[in-house]
Amino acid sequence: METIRTVLALASQLELPVYQLDVKSAFLNGELEEEVYVEQPRGYEKKGEEDKVYRLRKALYGLKQAPRAWNSRIDRYFQQNGFQRSPSEASLYIKKGEGKDFLMVCLYVDDLIYTGTSQHMIEEFKSVMMKEFEMTDLGLMKYFLGIQVKQSPGEIFISQEKYTEDMLKRFHMATCKPISTPMALNEKLQRNDGAEKVDGKLYRSLVGSLIYLTHTRPDICHSVSLISRFMNEPSKLHFAAAKRILRYLQGTKKLGLTYKKEAESKLTGYTDSDWAGSLDDRKSTSGYIFCLGSKPISWSSKKQKAVALSSAEAEYIAATDAACEAVWLKRLIFDLQQNENGPTIIHCDNMSAIAMTKNPVFHARSKHIELRHHFIRDLVNEGLIEMEFINTNDQPADIMTKAVTREKFEKFKELLQIAN
Repeated sequence: METIRTVLALASQLELPVYQLDVKSAFLNGELEEEVYVEQPRGYEKKGEEDKVYRLRKALYGLKQAPRAWNSRIDRYFQQNGFQRSPSEASLYIKKGEGKDFLMVCLYVDDLIYTGTSQHMIEEFKSVMMKEFEMTDLGLMKYFLGIQVKQSPGEIFISQEKYTEDMLKRFHMATCKPISTPMALNEKLQRNDGAEKVDGKLYRSLVGSLIYLTHTRPDICHSVSLISRFMNEPSKLHFAAAKRILRYLQGTKKLGLTYKKEAESKLTGYTDSDWAGSLDDRKSTSGYIFCLGSKPISWSSKKQKAVALSSAEAEYIAATDAACEAVWLKRLIFDLQQNENGPTIIHCDNMSAIAMTKNPVFHARSKHIELRHHFIRDLVNEGLIEMEFINTNDQPADIMTKAVTREKFEKFKELLQIAN
């Protein structure tokens, strides 16, 4: 999804329309390398040879090999026709044309989205693909993997309004009273809270549905991440927290992300963490957001794997996770013909954590930190990233680590272009 959002953000910046194709019966195009046999279908047996079986030359739905066979087939076809597969993202293909013209294609199983700077390359690609495979031309990208897309010159809006409405109906919350934030301020959940247990299957279904909604809704990322920690034995308190998110969605179902053409579109990151926020194991929560200009393309809210002994260490670990994402995003953007020059700025609101990224001497309080977290120091020294201080009141990644006031929540939604 990060790749799809990045492609859409670049398309809006370059004022390129994004198109969509759908492959009919995609798995039937896969060519099998293994020997696979099937019984003759009932009612279609060949007379006198009922004891014989068919050898499959191409894949069928239901075969374990079918997805891989289809992917190998389409990958081979793309590369034989001048496309280069991105070394950073296996589902992304780029074809260079004359001068600076290019065509880029995102493949998700049997759905393709594509855009480019040359209309001739776009029309040729569509024509050739429809000759090679049985496909449906869906025109401009409007609905992709449950995501609604509205395009206009220099602007793309993505949302999951229909998905949200269907989810509210499925969990009998279509007429619930809306609320202004997805989490109560200072809300703390824990595994053994003494409350009565609820239906685990229903709870997991709800959380899974909410996780998919975070693809266009970074404003609920932390609250969904929090409730997903209690999948095994959810209680009434956990279920109440999940229903509060549904009540928030009831009043914000039309919200989505707006990608607009801007004067400058540089990759920038924001990283933050709480400290010992989990009541069960006292681990902290890392959060980050990356934007192209002001267009959010990647975000995360996750519990850290190690216990931090200070807030600076928690921020340092969070910054390292953000640095890893920054490196991958820089490579992805480079693959998409948009060379990302200079270091990526990552904003952090903890001066001690920033100092730890620049000081080659191990501080006594940081000796226990896993060595992999010091990877960020190499990136700073190599000039690939820069750490900059940002005031907590201006830190959008704050909503990835904790519940905030309604005023602060609305401020950061506006900053991240989460709009109707």
